[in-house]
Amino acid sequence: MKTVLVTGPIGGGKSEFCRYVAAKGYPVYDCDSRCKALYASVPGLTQRVEEAIGAPFSRIGLIFSDARRREAVEALVYPELLQDFRAWRAALRADIVFVESAVALQKPLFDVRYDHVLLVSADYALRVARNPKAAQRDALQAFPAGRIDSVLENNGSLADFHARIDRWLEVFGQTIKIS
Repeated sequence: MKTVLVTGPIGGGKSEFCRYVAAKGYPVYDCDSRCKALYASVPGLTQRVEEAIGAPFSRIGLIFSDARRREAVEALVYPELLQDFRAWRAALRADIVFVESAVALQKPLFDVRYDHVLLVSADYALRVARNPKAAQRDALQAFPAGRIDSVLENNGSLADFHARIDRWLEVFGQTIKIS
């Protein structure tokens, strides 16, 4: 089973990429959604997060402007997320699975767990128009060129992007010889 990390800046199109490939039947692990689910399913996790940020869980957004709080929350949540991912992946029978994460390349815990890294991006002005949080969050994300295996630009229409995804899947499938 090949694991593809789908990464990129906020507003770039990684979620749309993953929605599209999921609709085609590919398994997709969305780190953000799974992380939110873990808060509800892991006993005591939200309380530990509240202690780490020194505020009610409803104020978890504080981590985006405070590196100390962000690192404390990540130290609590990321091991749970990795365990959840491993269980999810082990339960599958698929040639290829996709993992959506904007920050996985920056986190040593998630290092070297991917067969391929796909960067999905778009021009800055378009990303900010799609999601105003892009301006704030760009500083928290890095995409080292040496770690990226392929890039998919998302600067056009949705139909154009879907066509680009189809071409990428075809080429990628031939590269890894998916049956």
